[in-house]
Amino acid sequence: MSGTFVEDFFAGVESRRNAWPAGRADLHWHLLFDEETVHKTLIVPYREITNYSGLAPVAARWLHCTILHAGPVAEYREQQIADIVERVTKECENTRAFDLVFDRPVAGTVAVECAARPGEPARRLWEITARVDAEVTGDRYPLIPAVYYPHVSLAYGTAGEVRADRRALKAALSDHPGEPVRLRADRLCLVAQSHDRRHITWTPIAEVPLR
Repeated sequence: MSGTFVEDFFAGVESRRNAWPAGRADLHWHLLFDEETVHKTLIVPYREITNYSGLAPVAARWLHCTILHAGPVAEYREQQIADIVERVTKECENTRAFDLVFDRPVAGTVAVECAARPGEPARRLWEITARVDAEVTGDRYPLIPAVYYPHVSLAYGTAGEVRADRRALKAALSDHPGEPVRLRADRLCLVAQSHDRRHITWTPIAEVPLR
């Protein structure tokens, strides 16, 4: 039955109109958080949930709040990336660090994820990075995401014979202890990000501090 199981996240990004295939590094802007805090407040408490069959759990070092998924790294000239970083840094000079409150996880259609609030300060960063990328590249790449809300994924749905049952996950989460988690967003990070159809990893490129 459609919607009963967590779908394969990676099949979705590979088959969409603007596909992101396995092994290709794309530019991403992320908010990244203190790894020890993430491990303690989001990874360890929900390990029982994220290790369900059909899910690929996210390690603390790879947990991220995506701001923008831009284009393939290989399609950018080195100077274009430098210009993007310089312009985003300048536009964020007066942007202060802020807190995001991540709600308890929910079993989504392709991932176990935690939505965050308030959305406005993170959305402003999405607007800045999207506009700068479009101006530098001549509006070459689609806007991803097209509608922005901050969130993190604790586990992704994967391919295979076994799929995670969303009803079972929802039942388990309803009995699972846990409160909303507050994380400090104090840096905007540009990375070269890829996936292997199970995990998302990246190489850092630049970091913009939020004062």
